[in-house]
Amino acid sequence: MNIANLITLGRLFAVPVTIWLILGDRLAIAFWVFVIAGISDALDGWVAKRYNLITDLGRTLDPLADKALMVAVYVTLGSAGHLPDWLVILVVFRDFAILRGALLAHTQHLDVQFELVRISKINTVAQIVLAAAVLGQYASAFIQTWTAGIGTWALMALVTITTLWSGTSYLIRFNEQARSSKPGA
Repeated sequence: MNIANLITLGRLFAVPVTIWLILGDRLAIAFWVFVIAGISDALDGWVAKRYNLITDLGRTLDPLADKALMVAVYVTLGSAGHLPDWLVILVVFRDFAILRGALLAHTQHLDVQFELVRISKINTVAQIVLAAAVLGQYASAFIQTWTAGIGTWALMALVTITTLWSGTSYLIRFNEQARSSKPGA
């Protein structure tokens, strides 16, 4: 266990704290925990690369912590009525479909590579910005002013479009690779 992995574990431990804060209607504090978790995502990667601390554990924990935080925040914000249910379902279903595809490929011993598609990076940024904007409304007058009216709706539209686009891209790539892959490798 190295410092980069400890930072990642801290982000994973931020998940239940963030859920608790949102459900307790402490959204301003939840915003800052979310921001610190986001900073920790950049920090653990930088530390791991800078000090040559990249490990298999880190490669597994980092995306797990990222997805756990995003899914938890979206589900909790939806449950608390701060995000529409349909958007939460869309975001969670996309991640579930990608995970299901990866597990299916693994169990069938298919040589399928789940390379990150560019639209997925845009989708991740859009999801983070939307979650931060919704939480930030309670932490900052500036964010509240910016998100009033069209800001939140524009972000929700962007998240919807990029979630559908990236999810579809992954499914198309998975199907293409699965058809050309030979089982048992």
